[in-house]
Amino acid sequence: MRIEPHDQAVLDHVAAQGDVIVARTIDWANINSGSRHAAGLARMLDVLEAEARRLPAEIVRVPTQGSTTVADSGAVIPESYADCLTITARPEAPIQVVLTGHYDTVFPADSDFQTVVTRPDGALNGPGVADMKGGISVMLAALEAFETHPDKARVGWTVLLSPDEEIGSPASAPLLAQLGARGHVGLTYEPALSDGTLAGERKGSGNFHLIVTGKAAHAGRAFHEGANAVAGAAMIAARLHGLNGQREGVTVNVARIAGGGALNVVADNAVVRFNVRVPDQAASDWINAAVRAIAAEPPFPGLTLDLHGGMTRAPKPMDASQTALFHAVRDAGELLGQTIAWKPSGGVCEGNNLHAAGLPNVDTLGVVGGEIHSDQEFAWPASFVERAQLSALILCKIASGEIDALKLKQLRLETM
Repeated sequence: MRIEPHDQAVLDHVAAQGDVIVARTIDWANINSGSRHAAGLARMLDVLEAEARRLPAEIVRVPTQGSTTVADSGAVIPESYADCLTITARPEAPIQVVLTGHYDTVFPADSDFQTVVTRPDGALNGPGVADMKGGISVMLAALEAFETHPDKARVGWTVLLSPDEEIGSPASAPLLAQLGARGHVGLTYEPALSDGTLAGERKGSGNFHLIVTGKAAHAGRAFHEGANAVAGAAMIAARLHGLNGQREGVTVNVARIAGGGALNVVADNAVVRFNVRVPDQAASDWINAAVRAIAAEPPFPGLTLDLHGGMTRAPKPMDASQTALFHAVRDAGELLGQTIAWKPSGGVCEGNNLHAAGLPNVDTLGVVGGEIHSDQEFAWPASFVERAQLSALILCKIASGEIDALKLKQLRLETM
């Protein structure tokens, strides 16, 4: 590969928008759009829809499906979610690229972390500057520049911006699956690591909620007539924790036990919440079976157990399609003077969903930053143009055929 004059024009277009790419990230990060903050998500969606109109594409708000959640009381309650936004150009083109991002953050409406500041070292510090409002800004800039390329007609693209990635994509998962099945290459805009390294293979993840129901009784006068759900939950939590170390790469994190009440009442309700991580499908099958075996055996009489949840994101291995795609991205980076490397990650993202649906993808094409999910979250402003140029050049090389999207898709289908 080499940078042709028409490629350079695209890269120059990105560079000319550098201030805009950073400025709109700051504006967006100053809008609180925590995953459960409906008003903030609605405001952010309005802003993104308006910004998307800079692109020659069809823009659609897509209603999301509801789901259920388990309250601390053990009640199963329905939940609704904000809309997704799709931005689509040339759906009839022979090559289809899927670009995804999320506009929710982990910071709730009442978080103390609400605004962007510039650190003394020049980094931006703010909620979502890296994860991933900066990434969305980079994505849109790359697409705007690519639309000036003479070979653009060969490539159609669809952007999916979702409101629920930070809570496991319960509402947007069906849309991710649909796009992954019909696309050829996926680009997702989670932040790169602090040194620019990409995430390669990713573990799979599952979230579980086990409702423990016991029998209430007076703790003094009738203790033995009750069945203590909190005590049972603690025993179950210990059993779950005991799964760690039994299979390589599998971890079980008991995150929370909720339930109980007054000190003089035998608790009749509890909920055990836990997360699992797995390196491959065999490990996923193993942990699923182990969890369900534990959930089928109350630790003592008088308890009933009701398991909710499951695996939310499948593992994403470095199979043949992923390896070939990452090598192509590395080659594109070299043309730009960017060193592209990758390493395994225990984290999960929409890239897991896309890969499971049959789409080879790179899922850390966002800005360079770090300390995400904390009030120290930061992004380096210089990386915004660099990363947008990388994506723009990838799109150019897909259009020219130097990155063979059809072959990449075929490689992925051969491993399914």
